[in-house]
Amino acid sequence: MSRFGRLLTAMVTPFDQEGEVDYAQARKLARALIKSGSDRLVVSGTTGESPTLTVEEKLRLFAEIKDELKGQGAVIAGTGNYSTKESIELTREAEKLGVDGCLLVVPYYNRPTQEGMFRHFRAIAESCHLPCIMYNVPSRTSSNLAAETVIRLSAVDNIVGVKEASANFRQISDIVQGVPSDFLVYSGNDGDTLHLMALGGYGVVGVITHLVGLQTKDMMNKLLAGKVDEAAAIHRNLLPLVDAMFLVANPIPLKFAMNHLGFRVGPTRLPLCEPDEKTANRILETLNRVKIDLPIN
Repeated sequence: MSRFGRLLTAMVTPFDQEGEVDYAQARKLARALIKSGSDRLVVSGTTGESPTLTVEEKLRLFAEIKDELKGQGAVIAGTGNYSTKESIELTREAEKLGVDGCLLVVPYYNRPTQEGMFRHFRAIAESCHLPCIMYNVPSRTSSNLAAETVIRLSAVDNIVGVKEASANFRQISDIVQGVPSDFLVYSGNDGDTLHLMALGGYGVVGVITHLVGLQTKDMMNKLLAGKVDEAAAIHRNLLPLVDAMFLVANPIPLKFAMNHLGFRVGPTRLPLCEPDEKTANRILETLNRVKIDLPIN
C-alpha cells in the first residue's frame, strides 16, 4: 500500500448554525471516517467547501485534523486554486504544519492551456517537499488536464498521483499506460471506482465513503482479490446512493444526509444552500435503503 492508501475521503467541513467552522465536530468526523474505512483524509477539498473557507480556516483545519489523527491517518491538504502564487503560498504554510501531502485542483475559471497547467503544477511541486496529487474535474473547472500533460508531470519528483474525475475512461487508460508504475491514479467519481481500478488505477477519493466507507473498501478488496462478480454486486448496490449524493452540487446532499442521520455537520455556506423538498425526499428515500457504515454516536 502507498503512503496514502487506496481509500481516501474528501471530508466535509462541519459548520455551526452561525456558519462558523466547528473544529470540534471536524475532529470527531475525522475519527469516525478513519474508523469506518477511510485510509486517509482530504481536508479542504471540493467536498470541504474550500472556495468558501478563508486561508486561516484552512490552516487551522489542517492543524486540528493532523493533531486529532496522530498518525492514524494522513492529512492531504487541499491547497490548490486558480492562482499559482496563492497555491504555492498555501502549500508552503500547510507543509509547515506537517500535513502529509497536498491536493491540487486544475485551475478553474481562467482556463489555462495544457502548457499553463503543466507549469502551474510543476511550480507548486517544486516549491515544497510534499507529495502532490493533481485533481482533474472538468465539470467544475471547465478545463481538462489531458493524459499527455499528466504523463509529463509524472516525471516531477514529488508529483505522485492524480485524482481523475473526467469520467473519460480512454483518457484514464492512457494515463495508467503512460505513467510510472508507482504513480497513483485515483477515481474522483464514486461511481467510477470499480471501472478505474479495473483499468489499473489505484483507488478512490470518495464522497459517499462518508456513509459507506467499509462497503466501498470491501468492493475494492474483492476486485483486487479477483472476485469480480462480488465486487460488481457491491458496486451496483452503491449506485443509488451515488446518484442521490449528486442530485445537486456536492456537498449539499451529503450534508443533508449526515445531519438527518444524526451526525451533525451543519449547513453549507452560501452560495450553496439546503436542498429543496423534492430533492430532500429523494435523498431520504435512498437512505432508507442503504446500510450506513459511519458511526453516528
